[in-house]
Amino acid sequence: MSKIAVFPGSFDPITKGHENIINRAVPLFDKIIIAIGENQDKRSYFEITDRVKWIETVFANEPKIEVQTYSGLTVEFCKRVQADYILRGLRTSADFEFERSIGQTNKKLLPTIETVFLLTTPEFTPINSSIVRDVHHHGGDVKQFIPDAIHNFF
Repeated sequence: MSKIAVFPGSFDPITKGHENIINRAVPLFDKIIIAIGENQDKRSYFEITDRVKWIETVFANEPKIEVQTYSGLTVEFCKRVQADYILRGLRTSADFEFERSIGQTNKKLLPTIETVFLLTTPEFTPINSSIVRDVHHHGGDVKQFIPDAIHNFF
């Protein structure tokens, strides 16, 4: 049985923090599916096709990683792709409280699912997609916050 993990998120855009979590998780799993959630009630800043392309570019040399989009419950997506793990990164204690409640709800919905948390390394703790979007929206240089592989897209 393969150890398949889903790393769900909006990745609007992917940050160096996301990249770091994923790279550190690669040795733990046979496959990691980076799952970009589509929420019809929420307007994204960057187009989903761009986000997919950026993530595929960042991990082009890692055969254990694939990128997919989905809508609906993450646990339903996990069932479809036969994943037994949900991967999440934690930056702060507030992240932990939020993610713990989601993880416990997911466990109730799908008892076979395990949520695996990786702590963000200290240099990436202040980075999140909302800040990157705000910097970009106001004409700032976001390159220090996003993976090197996608600098030419910005």
